[in-house]
Amino acid sequence: MPTRKIIVFTQPDSLPCEAVKMFLKSRKAKFEERCVTYDNDALHELAEKYNSRSTPTVVIDDEVVVGFDPERLDQLLGP
Repeated sequence: MPTRKIIVFTQPDSLPCEAVKMFLKSRKAKFEERCVTYDNDALHELAEKYNSRSTPTVVIDDEVVVGFDPERLDQLLGP
């Protein structure tokens, strides 16, 4: 299986953000977490590069998923 680059934009104390991280961990997907609350560069990247102002936002390779969408994440992660 090819290695995918996965970035998860989060903020503290967000239940949907925690759900996304738990979902990815349960599928043994390695990801980089970027907290937009404490990292202004991450906030800028989220808004400018990925055209999102919401967390969680998950980027898998070049695909952007805003919010916790397990069905879409499963599609992108593959078997």
